[in-house]
Amino acid sequence: MTVENDADRDVGYKAIRKIQITDQMVRQFAEMSGDTNPIHLDEEFAKTTRFKRRIAHGMILGALCSRYLNETIGSGGIYLAQTLKFTNPVFIDDILIFELEITKLHKARGFGTVQTTAKKENGEIVMKGEATIMISWGSRNV
Repeated sequence: MTVENDADRDVGYKAIRKIQITDQMVRQFAEMSGDTNPIHLDEEFAKTTRFKRRIAHGMILGALCSRYLNETIGSGGIYLAQTLKFTNPVFIDDILIFELEITKLHKARGFGTVQTTAKKENGEIVMKGEATIMISWGSRNV
């Protein structure tokens, strides 16, 4: 779903998206990024680690933030910066809930800040951060 009405996007605007992290996502990300760490791809290796099973690449979550910023805050903007802190592992087949909330907005300048959080269905936070965006529906003279 994309936001159609600019007036809906202001400080405090919150969007929520839910997604399951699949084996296919992890394998495609490994191929695209070249990050073939066995903790992500090899079940037998993963059993020997502290996690006891495969974990997803943290940057899959960063990529999903980019996707959801476009889908919920507004397409056509530019993703300028992102801080990320990975607080807990994400396992294959985990279902995550992403929350994006506009915390600062300078429509005249065309910039905003968005708090980005991902958590498991049980509420356990797996990622938190802050995105800086150039909004397409702000100033056209930036």
